[in-house]
Amino acid sequence: MSIINAGQEMKAAQKRSGRVVKAFGNLLQVEFEGHISQGEVAMVKLPDTSLKGEVIEIAGKEAKIQVYEDTRDIKLHTPVEFTDNLLEAELGPGLLSSIVDGLQNPLEGVADVSGYFLPRGVYLPPLDRKKVWDYAPIAKVGQIVERGDTLGTTLEGRFDHHIMVPFANYGRYTITWTIHKGSYTIDTVIAKAKDEQGNEHHFKMYQKWPVKNALLHGERIKPSKMIDTGLRIIDTQFPVMKGGTFCSPGPFGAGKTVLQHHLAKYSSVDIVVSVACGERAGEVVEVLREFPHLIDPHTNETLMTRTVIICNTSSMPVAARESSVYMGITIAEYYRQMGLDVLLLADSTSRWAQALREISGRLEEIPGDEAFPAYLASRIAEFYERSGVVALNNGKQGSLTIGGAVSPAGGNFEEPVTQATLAVVGAFLGLSRERSDSRRYPAIDPLISWSKYINEVGRELDSQVPGWGKMVKKTESILRKGHEIGKRMEVVGEEGTAIDDMVIYLKAELYDFAYLQQNAFDKEDAYCPLKKQIVLFQLIDAIMNKKFHFDTHDEARDFFLALQNQLKNINFLAFDSKEFKESLAKVKELVK
Repeated sequence: MSIINAGQEMKAAQKRSGRVVKAFGNLLQVEFEGHISQGEVAMVKLPDTSLKGEVIEIAGKEAKIQVYEDTRDIKLHTPVEFTDNLLEAELGPGLLSSIVDGLQNPLEGVADVSGYFLPRGVYLPPLDRKKVWDYAPIAKVGQIVERGDTLGTTLEGRFDHHIMVPFANYGRYTITWTIHKGSYTIDTVIAKAKDEQGNEHHFKMYQKWPVKNALLHGERIKPSKMIDTGLRIIDTQFPVMKGGTFCSPGPFGAGKTVLQHHLAKYSSVDIVVSVACGERAGEVVEVLREFPHLIDPHTNETLMTRTVIICNTSSMPVAARESSVYMGITIAEYYRQMGLDVLLLADSTSRWAQALREISGRLEEIPGDEAFPAYLASRIAEFYERSGVVALNNGKQGSLTIGGAVSPAGGNFEEPVTQATLAVVGAFLGLSRERSDSRRYPAIDPLISWSKYINEVGRELDSQVPGWGKMVKKTESILRKGHEIGKRMEVVGEEGTAIDDMVIYLKAELYDFAYLQQNAFDKEDAYCPLKKQIVLFQLIDAIMNKKFHFDTHDEARDFFLALQNQLKNINFLAFDSKEFKESLAKVKELVK
């Protein structure tokens, strides 16, 4: 893999240049000649390397450029050249299993070239130019195609990777030539076409797209299928739809990153794009070490075969933090356009917002709440609105689900990032310090969380369990009543509580302990498939509807404690095992 020469990224006929007149951290003020564009990529020319930056403000003949790397050694009158390109993602076969930074540099390739201490100014092609792919053409000579139409396919892992007419090519094209079936590199021209003006275009196996522009071609439709995450508290109580959005705010140490890792491992989607935006390097290393050895329960293949990881750790320059989120969502949109179900996980959007605040402060913009930029809410909304289900021209449907972790300072959900996120997402999975301190994992608090998708999921599961939605709402009601009774019991004591209220409290504790909580270190309980959840929840519903009669508080507590232990043990048994069926029958008999 060879290092890209900075000059190759420029259009030679339109070279424009400038010079640094002021520097403030990674923000440079540059005097320039010619015409430049907002969002354009610029190269800061140092004696031994070139640093990539982005034009974020233009005023007369001066532009402000944020540099994505360390800006030491930049001096007055340091030359700058403009590339006439926006920050783009390179899209094509080879993205899966890749580990890249926020600028899509392949980190393993950079390490091979430079060693493990990465220097500045090293930019490599994101996709391997030497690897050969088996290509099968689909488009025929004389066929009229548009952006997003499939020219041919190649096998990437277990997926048919569609080589599409570049999305940057608007209008209609007539195919004049296609390559024969065979093995080619991504730089090979695989089709030629003429546009409506008669100009000829050459199509390769990869294309580029500006990361800050939504990649969407097709008709948006309403989400209709749920994601099976393997977490009972999510799938049952606060479900998420394919093509929907959710957020998981929580204080530091409550388990946000562990929750995101679980979703990446077990969610019933085709592709997972994991964006570590400002995460601690140790947590990212843990993912890189674990994923190649973990097996996807849906396909029995390693998780890396369906995963793209974008690393922008807290030790990397803050300016690249913003680009990493956009890079991840662009790659996710690309696979959605192939008719696949994609899950994008961003950890954490708070650190992305902090990067926006730092950039805004250097631009001397008028600050909003807590010094965040006034446009924070609109940026967060734009990000989550790139989710959704799309009906494609070929009759297929693709979905992009977005889940963002939020790290509010001190666990305060009233701060601007959390509030702006809650205004646009479809499900709120709030983690609480109280639950994590009491070791109730996952620490999603069922008393503050919510989902707008419960009714849709209820309709979807009605065919398997009639009245599913009503069952969920009933258990939620008992959970809340049990919490209120528990608070009263802290004041008046157990003996001052009516036995009927005590039974409601014990039912709520049973539901929380034996169903909502899961053991991430147990092979069977870590992932609970939906078919197993349905059987267990039907049993829980029967217990919630049962009218129990006890003479004393101790009798009630002893009975429910025994029931709790029986149900908890069932969670550790395989769904199709003989032991599971026998234990289930014992609990049903005990309830009778």
